[in-house]
Amino acid sequence: MAQSQVSDDGKYARSGQPLTRLRVGLTVAALTVAVVIGIFQIGAYQSAIDALRSAVNAPAGHLPVAASVHESPMLVREGARISIPQASPLRGKLTVDMVGQREIQRKLVLPAIVEADPARTVKVLTPVTGRVTDLMVQLGERVVQGQKLAVIDSGDLAQAYADIEKAKSVLTLTKKALDRQLGLEKAGGAAIKDREQAQSDYNQAVAELERSESRLRAMGVPEDQNEQSRLLSLNAPISGSVIDLQVARGAFLNDPTAAIMTIADLGTVWVTANVPEKDTALVTKGQDVNVVFSAYPGEVFAGKALFVSDVLDPDTRRTKVRIAFENPDVRLKPNMFADATFLAPRQTMQVVPTQALVLKNETDRVFVEVAPWTFEARPVEVDFQQGDQAVVEHGLNAGERIVVKGGVLLND
Repeated sequence: MAQSQVSDDGKYARSGQPLTRLRVGLTVAALTVAVVIGIFQIGAYQSAIDALRSAVNAPAGHLPVAASVHESPMLVREGARISIPQASPLRGKLTVDMVGQREIQRKLVLPAIVEADPARTVKVLTPVTGRVTDLMVQLGERVVQGQKLAVIDSGDLAQAYADIEKAKSVLTLTKKALDRQLGLEKAGGAAIKDREQAQSDYNQAVAELERSESRLRAMGVPEDQNEQSRLLSLNAPISGSVIDLQVARGAFLNDPTAAIMTIADLGTVWVTANVPEKDTALVTKGQDVNVVFSAYPGEVFAGKALFVSDVLDPDTRRTKVRIAFENPDVRLKPNMFADATFLAPRQTMQVVPTQALVLKNETDRVFVEVAPWTFEARPVEVDFQQGDQAVVEHGLNAGERIVVKGGVLLND
């Protein structure tokens, strides 16, 4: 008897059975697929019929999505005018308000820095060359006037003492020669020219002694000092803080014009701000300024503009403005950062919210209501912005109504 075999993929293997059974199976499968497709088509037709019935029976104004093509447009443009139809959802997204005038105090906020008052700052120079044998102060230390700062071993000081001794010796000699010539002149045994020469030599010796003593005083050596030494003590010329130190113990000083340290009286300090060229007209001498320092963020220091430079910096294109503050407890230290707010006098100005401004082609515009829910774009010139308000210099009149919120939805 012939046997029928089925492979793993479901197909009949070849056998001795006739092909009739295979054809019947294929016919039944095709009929099944056709029935399923028919059922889906009937469902689609039924859905379409139900939708049509709903459209016919629906009340006016509640048509289904297929009828949305007949809704009113969002906006209508007629030349330069933009109208918002009654049923447009834009009416709920736009806010229209009247242009008003407010009293504005313009504020100019600029970065600033603390500086020592130049009139209370002294650079300490060494009057002689030599080696620093001792240094009594360090950077940041406070000193009082007359306090010893450093000791210098100087050959110039020894030379100054020698010049004084030489001048004294020459003065003594010339004085004796003058006295002798005066005696001979009285006795009639000396020529007048010899007495005049002796007088000239004596005068020169007096001048040389005065010069030598003056040089010694310039070196800072007390006049009543009897001991001659090569060691020169440098004393503080003013009371203050050592804000710069350029020397160390053992250093050799060979340039009398170079400062070895800087002492500043920080009882009064300057806060310096740099004003941009375009804002120079907003700052004047005596103007009120509020300063907030980074070190004291919760504290406002009120001051006045003490000095406005007459010269514009050619590199930064800025003008220096300085505000002086009393600083008895030295809370304000040089090189501290701060924000200086310059307060201009209060003025009544025409303002609009910054949200009302719409930018197009680098021009600020606002949408002015020319009729109920009908608007027209108008360019405006903004003087400045402060916070969420913009001061309009040209383009609007007080009392006009503009779109203050949502105007970007009308921009083309």
